[in-house]
Amino acid sequence: MTQTRVVLADDNTAILAHVQAVLFPEFEVVGAFSEGESVLSEYDRLQPDVVVLDISMGKMSGIEVARRLRDTGRQAKIVFLTVHEDQEFVSAAIGAGGSGYVVKSRMGTDLIDAVHAVLAGRLFISNFMAT
Repeated sequence: MTQTRVVLADDNTAILAHVQAVLFPEFEVVGAFSEGESVLSEYDRLQPDVVVLDISMGKMSGIEVARRLRDTGRQAKIVFLTVHEDQEFVSAAIGAGGSGYVVKSRMGTDLIDAVHAVLAGRLFISNFMAT
């Protein structure tokens, strides 16, 4: 069985390194980018099963990247990894094609579960209301 292929995008390089450490060795991180445009330009070459996106990035937000992936028929599942603990962001992320929403403060406990859930066709949203 092949490992699940994951692409990451976050404009904070320390977060990118931390996310890779959380996901390894269970998942294969095939690309890590500091902006959303690279996810779009490298998607076909990398063939990810899951794309983990920060919402707030430079020129193009993670929500816009997700919309473009969805609108062009890309099949990877999308998990948002963000600091935004607001229902409006959750709604926007799911509306853009996301299946997972993990707040960064719960990355260590929720990210792997979120990836498994979206791969199984389930929605995953961190319980950040209690934090």
